[in-house]
Amino acid sequence: MHHPLRLLLAGAVDYAGLFPPAGLDMPAAMRNYADYLKSTDRWALGRFVVPAARLGELENAAAGLLPQNPSPDPWRLAVLLASGSREELESLGEFNCRHAAEGAPAVSGDVVELKADSVDSIERVMAALPRYFTAYIEIPIHRDPADLIAAIGRSGARAKVRTGGVTPDAFPAPRDLVRFLRTCAGAGVPCKATAGLHHPLRASYRLTYEPDSATGTMYGFLNVFLAAAWLRAGMSDADAERLLEEQSAESLRVSDWGIEWRGHRLDADALRHAHADGMVSFGSCSFTEPVSELRALGLTP
Repeated sequence: MHHPLRLLLAGAVDYAGLFPPAGLDMPAAMRNYADYLKSTDRWALGRFVVPAARLGELENAAAGLLPQNPSPDPWRLAVLLASGSREELESLGEFNCRHAAEGAPAVSGDVVELKADSVDSIERVMAALPRYFTAYIEIPIHRDPADLIAAIGRSGARAKVRTGGVTPDAFPAPRDLVRFLRTCAGAGVPCKATAGLHHPLRASYRLTYEPDSATGTMYGFLNVFLAAAWLRAGMSDADAERLLEEQSAESLRVSDWGIEWRGHRLDADALRHAHADGMVSFGSCSFTEPVSELRALGLTP
């Protein structure tokens, strides 16, 4: 039987080392990703996040790091599109073709992410996007996103939510985040999160790695993933908000049966489906922080 947290978090950490607050250069971020793929924690590692405009830079830095082509285990990329323009999509398609020329690719950019703030913009970009891409569309959640999430679902895309940043005002209110997660669950739309989820549980942390960094109350990725899972299982919005604000590891009980939190239970099947069809992954500029802090809490598989 798989460990419950492996069911919930397998492949969940999309490594975004190129982005703040880490802000690494391309060679350093790629070396890190190559090392993580060889580590015992690789079960939690997802995609390498890269802007479309930097794919050429990635190719130049890839020497000696990518697996040999053809590869049964290629690097998987989440490619950030600035606008979803024809030029961007053609460039990404050419990149994928170059690396699939000899069979199974050594690297594949089959997931794309972009922003949209209206039904029209969602429909326009999805009409132009080739269907072999899996698209995550980041939307604002300060107002009810039901119309945006419905449009995302109709187009076959997935939703993306920003859960933090390097300033305190970048973190959404628990009520708004619960509404987003509830609406995605009701519409059957898988989703991912980005920013501010380096740590397993909610607490006050430094917002950057600078010595004089401001601090802020950050969501934990366990809080967010578990709230998404329990909302799918019928949890009330009020309880989901309390779960998003939970700071005590002792409130969580992880066993072979599943996960329990303050009288609420999720079994292995619920966790498996919540991860596959609900909250899929989160972008983090650090991979070592999330997994080492899970280990420190005694929660790793």
